[in-house]
Amino acid sequence: MSAAPDPAAPIALTCGESAGIGPDLCLAISQRAREYPLVCLADRVLLQERARLLGLSCTIHEYQSGKAPTRAAGALTVLHLPLACAAVPGRLEVRNAPWVLRLIERAVEGCRRGEFAAMVTAPVQKSIIAEAGLPFMGHTEYLAALCGTPLPVMLLVANRLRVALATTHLPLRAVPDAISTAGLLAVLGVLDRGLRELFGFARPRIAVCGLNPHAGESGHLGSEEQQVIEPALQQARTLGLDVHGPFPADTIFLPQNLEPYDAVLAMYHDQGLPVLKRASFGGAVNVTLGLPIIRTSVDHGTALDLAGTGRADAGSLRAAIELAVALSARTRHH
Repeated sequence: MSAAPDPAAPIALTCGESAGIGPDLCLAISQRAREYPLVCLADRVLLQERARLLGLSCTIHEYQSGKAPTRAAGALTVLHLPLACAAVPGRLEVRNAPWVLRLIERAVEGCRRGEFAAMVTAPVQKSIIAEAGLPFMGHTEYLAALCGTPLPVMLLVANRLRVALATTHLPLRAVPDAISTAGLLAVLGVLDRGLRELFGFARPRIAVCGLNPHAGESGHLGSEEQQVIEPALQQARTLGLDVHGPFPADTIFLPQNLEPYDAVLAMYHDQGLPVLKRASFGGAVNVTLGLPIIRTSVDHGTALDLAGTGRADAGSLRAAIELAVALSARTRHH
């Protein structure tokens, strides 16, 4: 169980991979005055060094639990967690990999006890965490393990477009075997509940993609629609869910076809996300459904080649923070 956050509880922002653009983005956020309380989980020296490199002025305030964080432009309240060694922009360092996970763990701890209202994560580099020998499949799976949640669901949000994924980071070859009627029914339950509790839909209308081209063409291009997806939708309807499909993925995303629906469930990562990123790359937000806490994130990676250059765009992180603020406010009021 998680404690309800204090109405004045801040948003926790983890700065992600120290060699990537996460620190740059956190500093970009600090340059504007904020209407919401925010605490950045980072190494203060890392932020100070990156600010100098970027030519930014940022006053670091030490985080104190119970004390309101600064909202002033050019200032940032930081919960200091020291790196193992100095970070160089663009250069991954395996010794700092455990630190990245510690940021996530501390934010989860704070959210679960009500110290933070929600958490927002800057991008991490899975390859260097794996190289360190740490068990980590990705933010979504790690957060689920920390929270003891059996089924997290990834939902990408770009304005009115909301795309959830039945499977996430799997090789394409493994996707059909990962999809089952029981599994889809469980994902639909998490998606329906998330849309109700976080987004305020009284009865969410969900469109579901087929797996195969043309949604299987009545079995001529694959049997998963008939044998796996349609039975899941039938069972979901008996439970009161407003689900429709399976639809061909190449046409459901047309604006006129999307209009009646509040969200789309795609069967795999690259079925749903290219559409969303084409529509709003740099402004989309990743929301993890099924957790006992609110978590949002950016729609991009660590961009090591942009770290320390001043060319990183903070649009997605800004959108992720704003959505976390809105979701935490909605859940407090219901």
